[in-house]
Amino acid sequence: MPPVFAHGRLRLYLLKLLDEAPRHGYEVIRLLEERFQGLYAPSAGTVYPRLAKLEAEGLVTYATEGGRKVYSITEAGRAELADRGGELADLELEIRDSVSELAAEIRDDVRGAAGDLRREMRAAASATATQVEDESWKTAKEELRKAKQEWKEQARRAKDESRRAREEAQQARRQAKEAQERAREEVQRIAAQLQEQFAKSGGRLGSLAGAWLGGAGAANPAPAQTPGAPGPSGAAWAEDLTPGADPARDLDRLLDRFRDDVRDAARDHGVTPAQLAEARAHLAAAAARIEAGLRPGA
Repeated sequence: MPPVFAHGRLRLYLLKLLDEAPRHGYEVIRLLEERFQGLYAPSAGTVYPRLAKLEAEGLVTYATEGGRKVYSITEAGRAELADRGGELADLELEIRDSVSELAAEIRDDVRGAAGDLRREMRAAASATATQVEDESWKTAKEELRKAKQEWKEQARRAKDESRRAREEAQQARRQAKEAQERAREEVQRIAAQLQEQFAKSGGRLGSLAGAWLGGAGAANPAPAQTPGAPGPSGAAWAEDLTPGADPARDLDRLLDRFRDDVRDAARDHGVTPAQLAEARAHLAAAAARIEAGLRPGA
């Protein structure tokens, strides 16, 4: 049987199942068996130790209901799942491929068994060519017919599963790309608003907010930079951070750059209590809007 989960992949898939809904260990095993159409089912000795390890790492928690542990994912578990979103999409495709490979093996076994049966029947027919066809011969023909029908059905299911796997993988990649673009547009829009608000209040961080993620100025031209204010222009800010394959990681890098630039500005020019209070209010509003923009369906 071809390998189903590479190293560390079962852990990721357990987090996905618990993110869908809280489940107890037996339900997790049953769901995995269903996802593989009954062709593969992990043992309790495989699943329960991994659930215990996830619980020890703080990625899942459990509550006892009816004498059984019902596991739920934690915020730390959801964070890891989000960080590995691209890997999870690849894993879904690998699972579909594994199902197709397992189905292909079964199909080959059925084909081989049918071939052996045909050869045996031909030999029996040659030995009894002059005898009247009896009930056992009729039974053998019926068994052959059933074997051929089963093989055709399994081949059809394997073909349909392979097609669905390709379509789902393509859809997952499109959704990940769209989510990245929506997040970038929302952050750029909020950055432009921060720039305008800081500029109106005379805060020295106004130009830096306008430079955040570099691109807000394309759709909303930024006001002139305050004399002596730190930071590059909005169009050139963070242009050296080339987008990678993981949108969540790219967003982390942009946020790190923004934080570092703000710290540099505060260190070079100082921050008054009034400026700190105003910056906190603007950043709280920005954080709320970014979070809303990153939610599914935003």
